Amino acid sequence: MRERIAQAMKDALKSKDQPALSTIRLIKAALKDRDIAARSDNNHDGISDDEILSMLQTMIKQRNESAKMYEDGGRPELAAAEQAEIELIKQFLPEQLSHDDIEKAIEGAVEQTGAASIKDMGKVMAHLKEHYAGQMDFSAASQMVKAALMG
Repeated sequence: MRERIAQAMKDALKSKDQPALSTIRLIKAALKDRDIAARSDNNHDGISDDEILSMLQTMIKQRNESAKMYEDGGRPELAAAEQAEIELIKQFLPEQLSHDDIEKAIEGAVEQTGAASIKDMGKVMAHLKEHYAGQMDFSAASQMVKAALMG
């Protein structure tokens, strides 16, 4: 994962793609911050690829929120810039699961964890995060898990 980010930065530098370069620099800065925090926990190798995927998803979520605020505030050019960053960050994520695939993953997680009620939601979410990191929006998935466990 780190190699892909480094290669993307080299490519953006060579092609003089300033928007891509600034977004990749933001990714690298966030990664460095998380690595430094991990080192204080005696993890000298930095964060794992799964944690990098989670970080990227958080960055996308933040940009989606910013884009919505810009749209609501009548600043479509700023919203478009946020959307462009989102598209660039998504290039580092694995292919996202479809709605149907997410439902199947939730069914499998409920079955494998033996979840029977809403009290077991944490187990199901932990299973999904372990097996599908970077492949789904977990805030949306949590709503689907809740519905599955209540229904």
